[in-house]
Amino acid sequence: MNQLKKLLFGIVIIACSIQVVHSQNSNFISPLKSNASSLAGYQLVWQDDFKGTTLDETNNWVIEVNGDGGGNNELQYYRRENISVGNEPVSGKSCLIITAKLESFSGKVCTSGRLKTIGKMQFKHGRIDASIKLPHTANGLWPAFWMMGGDYPLVGWPKCGEIDILEMGNTNGINAGTQDKYYSSHYHWGESWNGGSYPNWGQAATSTYGVQDDFHLYTLIWNDTYLETYLDLDKYPNATPLAHMLINGTDVAGNAAHYFHKQFYVIFNLAIGGNFTGITGNSNIGKITALASGSANMYVDYVKVYQQGVTGEEYSGPVLAPNGINELSAQNQFKIYPNPTKNLINIEADSEISKVTLISMSGQEVMSVSNTKSISTSGLSSGNYLIKIVDVNGKAETHQITKQ
Repeated sequence: MNQLKKLLFGIVIIACSIQVVHSQNSNFISPLKSNASSLAGYQLVWQDDFKGTTLDETNNWVIEVNGDGGGNNELQYYRRENISVGNEPVSGKSCLIITAKLESFSGKVCTSGRLKTIGKMQFKHGRIDASIKLPHTANGLWPAFWMMGGDYPLVGWPKCGEIDILEMGNTNGINAGTQDKYYSSHYHWGESWNGGSYPNWGQAATSTYGVQDDFHLYTLIWNDTYLETYLDLDKYPNATPLAHMLINGTDVAGNAAHYFHKQFYVIFNLAIGGNFTGITGNSNIGKITALASGSANMYVDYVKVYQQGVTGEEYSGPVLAPNGINELSAQNQFKIYPNPTKNLINIEADSEISKVTLISMSGQEVMSVSNTKSISTSGLSSGNYLIKIVDVNGKAETHQITKQ
């Protein structure tokens, strides 16, 4: 749920159908029921079950801090203070907690939280599950579980690709009085915003039961042929996917196949207001009925990534130890050290390095060097950066470093 794309969401299904015609309508089908509920043949490669009292920012997460409105006229300021780990009061489960608050901060009239795994954990193809207890969106909350291409800082949006596994709070649900049942899943891509005519596809549905009363499972199945998103596969193993899209077309710019065969990172956030909800502008904060009591929480019990070990799958991140705990381990082709660094970054690799690019977390290229395995960082300001490494064979990896 990022960037200007949501400006079109008010016409949801009609708009998506029209844009299918302009892109690749052979990529969109109504699938038969599948056996997607089975984990047979999958292996768990990464998880965060949010045990303890602190978020794992070393291995897994980057917390966003900004008040830019996400390109969607959202009302919140994203703060670190709105991200926590603790117990969901009814079940007692240890969870990630994202809290939306009715409070003034830095020119905004409310605050909330957003976090992502960029530079920490990214993967290509597999299955991802998240067990989430959503807040009562009522009028104005916009919770989401989604993914973006790991090359976002390099190529921008929508060229990076986007997979919205779950979104709730849309104005269509508000208008129909089905806020607790109306949910959607969409895929977005393209070479540019193109005045809102970038290609995208997805579906919205009204569930037969409320999904804001307890924990529910949200799933993406992703391979070299298709993307599929599901609700509650653990409870309803014969469910059809909410959204299904083929991505096995010709690998050329503009076709979906060009954007969804690379590593993506995970995002959770709880937006307030915005075009998606039909409530914009600080003066309309009174319409955010979901915050009538002052705050609301989104709980994530766990998020898990599975892969089958087949050709084409990729994973970059902490290694999952036999005890099920993610441990930071050098398991990629390139090893970066020391990290954090003060003045120098070294790259350990079996092949010669062709190019190294350092990128700020806002997406600005700050340095580019060629044919070296040692990079001086003395001129960089303190903070986090992405480092993209390409060797002479064309192998590329992106890691995150910290400059002290």
